Amino acid sequence: MGRPSTLTIASLKQMLNARRGELAKLQKQRGKLVKELHFLDRAIARIGGTAGGRGRAGRARNEQSLVEALTSTLKSAGKPMSVGDIMAAVEAGGYHSSSPNFRGIINQTLIKERKLFSPASRGVYQLKK
Repeated sequence: MGRPSTLTIASLKQMLNARRGELAKLQKQRGKLVKELHFLDRAIARIGGTAGGRGRAGRARNEQSLVEALTSTLKSAGKPMSVGDIMAAVEAGGYHSSSPNFRGIINQTLIKERKLFSPASRGVYQLKK
C-alpha cells in the first residue's frame, strides 16, 4: 500500500478558490439561460402556446374514463384482444394519455377491473361474460 499523499493548507486553499471561481462562472451562465428561457416562455405565451408543450393542468382530459374506453373497445371488437392491440384501439378511439407507460396503465386497469374484464390467455383480455 502506497503512502497517502499529503496536501498542504496552501494547496487546499488554492483548490477551494479554483472551485469557487468555477462555481461562480456556472451560476452566471445558468442565470443567463434562465433569463433566455423566461423570454422564450413569454414569446410562446404571446402567440397562444404553452411552455413545455403542456397545458396548465399537465394531464390529458378525456370525455370518458379509461375503463369506459376499454369496455367500448373490447365490446366493438367482439373478440379477445392483446394489450398492445387494445392500447392502439383505445388511442385510435380518441383517448389521450400523457403517461410514458400507457401500456402498463392499461394492463393494470385490465387486471384491477376483474368484474368487467377476464384474461383469455396470457396478455389477451376479453369482456367478462
